[in-house]
Amino acid sequence: MSRGGSSAGFDRSITIFSPEGRLYQVEYAFKAINQSGLTSIGVRGKDSACVITQRKIPDKLVDEETVSHIYRVTKHSGCVMTGMIADSDMQVSRARYEAADFKYNYGYEMPPDMISKRLADIGQSYTQIAHMRPLGCCLIMIGWDEEKGAQLYRVDPAGFFCGFRACSAGTKQIESNNYLEKKIKKNSMMNESEVIQTAIAALSSVLAVDFKPSEIEIAVVSESNPAFRKLSETEIDEQLNILAERD
Repeated sequence: MSRGGSSAGFDRSITIFSPEGRLYQVEYAFKAINQSGLTSIGVRGKDSACVITQRKIPDKLVDEETVSHIYRVTKHSGCVMTGMIADSDMQVSRARYEAADFKYNYGYEMPPDMISKRLADIGQSYTQIAHMRPLGCCLIMIGWDEEKGAQLYRVDPAGFFCGFRACSAGTKQIESNNYLEKKIKKNSMMNESEVIQTAIAALSSVLAVDFKPSEIEIAVVSESNPAFRKLSETEIDEQLNILAERD
């Protein structure tokens, strides 16, 4: 991609800043997240956290049971990946390796914030090495910490990570964040059911779609059940019905 003026050529190398102080290849990695056409949302309440994403089957011949964007990392933590599928699989594999290595060395499960920080550090190193490239995916992690309770973190291709009360990634990220800001401002101490319904309502609102249980994926951790688990279609249908009756 050629550029006119002073910016010409600065998008050809990951390690060279443009005169404006920008790394174009890192910016392109953020754009690559939107190529999947998916939007993912994470919400944290007083005693629980959940992630939700769309479930699109790319081809009628694909076995739908093998298509998922939600992954378990440890017993009490997991994530939703948005962006390039191959890059997402690689990042999840690295997260599982780091978590298993931590438990082997220290004898207890790696906390969600440390997993996120480690992945962010690795992702940031990819922006400094000429023969590597940033990952074209964004990770939203939830987990249960024995000391801190429910946790929600987001890791982006630039290597930045931060804890959130609610966050999103993908094609409708800006619209989702605007919706979540209003909801969280009204009620930041939601219980497990309210957290799930807020996530569903946010995704449904920004996409202007009424979902069927088979069209979304939801995972949750909570104080009553700290293990990371995906909701079944029956459980998702129950939440959709509650939300429809409420509206």
